[in-house]
Amino acid sequence: MSNTRWLIRRLKAMSIPEVAWRLHQKLIQKKETAYFKPHKTPVTERVFSHELEELRLNAAKMHLNLKNKGVSTKTAIPLLGGYEYDSYKQKWSAGFQTEHVWPDIFSYDLEYKQRDDIGDARTNWELNRHFQFAILAKDYRASGNKMFLEELETLFSDWNEKNPFLWGISWTSAMEIAIRCSNWCYAYCFLDGMEAAAELQDKLRIGIINMADYIAKHYSRYSSANNHLIVEAYAVGQTGILCNYDEWIKKASEILTKELPIQNYGDGVNRELSLHYQAFYMEAMGLFMRLMKKNNMECPDLWHTMLQKMCCYVADCIGNYGEVIEFGDNDEGKILDLQGGVDYYPYVLGVFSYLLPMRYTSEKNMQCENLRWLFGSGEADAACKKAAYHPPESACYREGGNTILRSENGKILIGIDHAALGFGSIAAHGHADALSFQMYAEGQPIFVDPGTFIYHCDLRSRNEFRRTENHNTVCVGGRDQSEMLGPFLWGRKAECKLLEFSENNRGISLKACHNGYGPVIHTRKILFDKKNKLEISDTISEQGKGTFILVLAPGSVIRENGQNFFSVQCGLKTFSIKFQGSETPVSIEKMYYSGKYGEREKTQKMKVKFMEKLITTIIYEGKVIKDGEML
Repeated sequence: MSNTRWLIRRLKAMSIPEVAWRLHQKLIQKKETAYFKPHKTPVTERVFSHELEELRLNAAKMHLNLKNKGVSTKTAIPLLGGYEYDSYKQKWSAGFQTEHVWPDIFSYDLEYKQRDDIGDARTNWELNRHFQFAILAKDYRASGNKMFLEELETLFSDWNEKNPFLWGISWTSAMEIAIRCSNWCYAYCFLDGMEAAAELQDKLRIGIINMADYIAKHYSRYSSANNHLIVEAYAVGQTGILCNYDEWIKKASEILTKELPIQNYGDGVNRELSLHYQAFYMEAMGLFMRLMKKNNMECPDLWHTMLQKMCCYVADCIGNYGEVIEFGDNDEGKILDLQGGVDYYPYVLGVFSYLLPMRYTSEKNMQCENLRWLFGSGEADAACKKAAYHPPESACYREGGNTILRSENGKILIGIDHAALGFGSIAAHGHADALSFQMYAEGQPIFVDPGTFIYHCDLRSRNEFRRTENHNTVCVGGRDQSEMLGPFLWGRKAECKLLEFSENNRGISLKACHNGYGPVIHTRKILFDKKNKLEISDTISEQGKGTFILVLAPGSVIRENGQNFFSVQCGLKTFSIKFQGSETPVSIEKMYYSGKYGEREKTQKMKVKFMEKLITTIIYEGKVIKDGEML
């Protein structure tokens, strides 16, 4: 797609006020270009704004639990795509997907989207978020071993030398700067009072103030004001609390309060319709809420009300074995990771288990290192004694548009998507997956969402992982339910409607439809007996022809037991599948599945063509223990 055509489509997604705001941002950028482009100035050289020169950070306001014991020390962090940290730790401009590097040019002149010649900017940004800086500072604080301080000083000096302010790939996104600013704040606080780190700590202070000042002038707005704005406001607010700078604290709190009902449905589902981005949003809210409470600042009642509902939804999406129902994009983003690989959803629910009246995760999960640094042992004991939230067998989120089902014994977890495509005019992180479903058995993925894989390069793959034909739903005429106009831009959008939902002793029934193939309407009815049987009835109006798609977990073995009757073994779990109404024999095709961002592997999908109506019956047979015997 040409840049011109994309720009025209992007402009059509903007309102007149947004266009005016973007023009104003261009004027600010023009001034910044004139000031910073002629000279490569490290962000730590001096405080750029004279009115902020006297600001100092009070590490005590972070309220870290410096008595924390049992610290895991390490000098490496996990990178997206499975890349080895030690091979890349000082390759700040690495392209990762290629041998090429991001050019050393002014950030406003750097085009980072769809750069197949270099790589995926998101992969690079993970290294430049500087989780390693906070971890090394934490390890030095906990151990007193200067090895960690020396490693931090080396990386810090090297990064600032090679990444002057507003130069290069690490300065192309305000949200990325916000996450980096947050990690610098934690590094600063861990180093407080450590005499050998005094000089480094002062450089961190200068950089933190400059980054917060920059973010405060470049908040994401309008169609770009999704989770980015929340993380940006959190970082500025956190810095404001540490600096006792009321202007930043007040503005951040105003933004977070205003955006809560805008970016979330009343039942607790985030309008991005991506579980991961909901947790990412919540982490920012939780970290800031913690700081406010610790510093005796009052949080708005709306925060407590909405965040309780949001916690319930995330908890509902997690099964008894730790499996998770996830629709839409997941780029594995996070804000704080003091252990080099935090278990994200339990950690986020753990934050709110401390802050809210209920506990939303297990007592074991409450002991992760992130939480032990944020809260003291007394707080942990109190949080573990709170009443625990227990997800129900069925949770239908009528506003948010997702339904989560559990079997009576907790072995089967099912997620059904009858939601909108995504948030706002661009629906950036949605997939064309209306009426799709996912299914786990005893923690084993069976019928899966294809995942995300990549963002800013390899557009063909980006689109493949969002296409209707690669989700567990119905495709009509090989079309996508919604129209992809760019990697984060949609045109025509399918609209879903929940027609009925009921539950009784015999099972759970859900019926919904969407108009993505207009004038043809796809209607899906799902019956679950709450034990081991799932029946899916798909109907296509207007005498349409449909193709039912069933995406299997990698490694699944498919055996045909008769016409349109199959057994599928996924790991040690076995299912029978029967299709009634198939027009032609079932076909099996290869496709890709991405369980982690930047990584993919081959799997299979079953395709069933039908006229007007198809009934699919799926029965969980149990575990194979040996020689075909079932458990």
